[in-house]
Amino acid sequence: MKIHLTAIIKTKEEHQAEVLAVLQNMVKETRKEEACELYNLHQGIEDKNHFVFYEIWKSEEGLAKHNEQSYLKAFGALIDEKLQEKPEIYTTYLI
Repeated sequence: MKIHLTAIIKTKEEHQAEVLAVLQNMVKETRKEEACELYNLHQGIEDKNHFVFYEIWKSEEGLAKHNEQSYLKAFGALIDEKLQEKPEIYTTYLI
């Protein structure tokens, strides 16, 4: 069953450009993954420090493999210092 994932990321203003560069690299690399059907990054209109990923994965196994990739771990290293809070992650099935 396909997995739909929404992730909400709130970066600290002074780190916005750096975090955005990491997020854009994640998009570039993730779209190459076989299990990835959709991987879109959005930026807030009113608050440019808010980013939202909308993703569709072919399977839970594919998503698990994605979570082990080096570019995702590089993002994880930024969380404590460069983000306002930990990302909010919502995994869902389409009904």
